[in-house]
Amino acid sequence: MKRKPPKKSALTSIRIIAGRWRGRKLPVVEIDGLRPTGDRIRETLFNWLDGDIAGARCLDLFAGSGVLGFEALSRGAAHVTALDASRIAVSALVEASETLETADLRAMQMDAIQWLASKPEEQFDLVFIDPPFQAGLLDEALVLLEASQCLREGAVIYIERDREHTSPQLPEGWRCYKDKVAGNVSYGLYTRDN
Repeated sequence: MKRKPPKKSALTSIRIIAGRWRGRKLPVVEIDGLRPTGDRIRETLFNWLDGDIAGARCLDLFAGSGVLGFEALSRGAAHVTALDASRIAVSALVEASETLETADLRAMQMDAIQWLASKPEEQFDLVFIDPPFQAGLLDEALVLLEASQCLREGAVIYIERDREHTSPQLPEGWRCYKDKVAGNVSYGLYTRDN
């Protein structure tokens, strides 16, 4: 008798941990490679960022569910620019913004690599970089982020990656000042020497 393969359990929502939207749930759409940052990692990340969030202008380069950006806004960030190449993901981000009644998240259907290469004029205090693990986009994103001149002085960069892959190739003058591993995820905070 053939065994049926186990059912794939799909995460259908993810909750905001703290701040003005604490406990609110955001829908998670099913898209290949979409892997929202889990509660435990987000809690650690935002504890690390505690003094850097209030009033920050944030960039979420591979936004997916948008949970990092919404968590930042919930905790006092001024604005989030969220990019994702998927029309479905961006549609869900817009819907979540409307549900939370915020105009402080701008969702754009845009390839993050192309957007960085276009040398945007905006500048950011905090950047979230969490590309699909198998896409191999991290190193290119870091090079383009540095070249784009969209990082304000003292900017903080969050990087999330598969712990099995080699460490990211950091641009000259960048350094990691906090890092941790949870399951198969390696994550950390980086800054640039100005």
